[in-house]
Amino acid sequence: MRVAYRIHAALERTLPEQRLFLKSDTETRFIRLRPLTQAIAIAGGGLFLAWTIIATAVLMMDTIGAGSAREQTQRQQALYEERLNALSEDRDRRADEAARAQERFNLALEQVSVMQSRLLASEDRRRELETGIDVIQKTLRRTIQERDEARAAADEATLALSGTGSTDQGRSQDTVDTLAILTDALADAAEERDAIEDAAAQSEDRVAEIMAEKRALQRRSDEIFSKLEEAVMVSMEPLDKMFREAGLSPDDLLSAVRKGYSGQGGPLSPISFSTSGQEGSPEATRANAILAGLDRMNMYRMAAFKAPFSMPVNTAVRYTSGFGGRNDPFGRGHRKHEGQDLAGAYGSPILATADGVVTYAGWESGYGRLIKIRHDFGIETRYGHLSQIRVSVGDRVSRGERIGDMGNSGRSTGTHLHYEIRIGGEAINPMTFIKAARDVF
Repeated sequence: MRVAYRIHAALERTLPEQRLFLKSDTETRFIRLRPLTQAIAIAGGGLFLAWTIIATAVLMMDTIGAGSAREQTQRQQALYEERLNALSEDRDRRADEAARAQERFNLALEQVSVMQSRLLASEDRRRELETGIDVIQKTLRRTIQERDEARAAADEATLALSGTGSTDQGRSQDTVDTLAILTDALADAAEERDAIEDAAAQSEDRVAEIMAEKRALQRRSDEIFSKLEEAVMVSMEPLDKMFREAGLSPDDLLSAVRKGYSGQGGPLSPISFSTSGQEGSPEATRANAILAGLDRMNMYRMAAFKAPFSMPVNTAVRYTSGFGGRNDPFGRGHRKHEGQDLAGAYGSPILATADGVVTYAGWESGYGRLIKIRHDFGIETRYGHLSQIRVSVGDRVSRGERIGDMGNSGRSTGTHLHYEIRIGGEAINPMTFIKAARDVF
């Protein structure tokens, strides 16, 4: 009681006691407001007023912050969409360039084939002419020898005739007839020799023309081979770089692809010629080297479709949590994140990043709705937190095929895709493959 009295006495100086009179028709009553009651009422009113001001300020700040965040998100999404459109246009341009380069390769191969056929035909004609020239030269030598022998026989007959005199009229006439026959034979041999010499001269001119034509074809063939070799080398460098940046050995990949595609024949088979135990021509060697390069490029193309060198989404996304250590979003300390998170719109299509076989399609703790795909070369990809799964275990999928929809299932704080790449069971950074393929596809 003393404490209450002292409080009232202290408050009496600033808050004197007040009375509220209530008058009716029959009586008048009053309500006494003590100083403590007035102080409690004033404090309560002040607290209510302060709470009202603070709540209003918080609501205004939240409204302003939400508007700024929404505008920033819209700007970022617009920037990402522009970037994706630019990347898509660049990819289309590169695809068109690759198609045009393939057409040029095919045209050049056809030209090489035609020129090779012409070279072989020219070589056959040259050999035939060389054989004919040899026969003509042998015939000419034999004719000259026969002519010399005939002349020697005529000289001997003339000497014999001059030694015997003209006593024997019959033998003299025989000798004259013999000389006439020999003279006619010598004239015929001389005409034949002249004809053979003319044919030999014409053959030599034709051989010179064929050799000049062959040299021109050889120069043209060298130009075509040089352009083809340069084109193959320029086309091979980005593919080699892509596989090496992804941490994959190109030689091992090509060996694995060839084991699965061991058939032979077709337009890229090596050119073979019957050389009768001799080495092939330089043109055939260079052509085989170019065809080997084209075959390697074809193997690279098959390997690229069997390895995850593409994006798992084709819509606007935002890269959130990357591969490596991070603070757990549920407040469970620092943990390793074994994939790449891509945030986007709910229900966005999720695509297979390479050809493969579905080994898991269902719910898994932490991942939510999860799809696992086994690819060649010991590679596995995982797609987590899906809203819907569109494949089943055992399905064979192709690169770019829709396998599910983006969602927020499992241990997730928002709509996104958790994308993993594992080699030999060990998780690696998916951005390594995505960045390596940007300069090629």
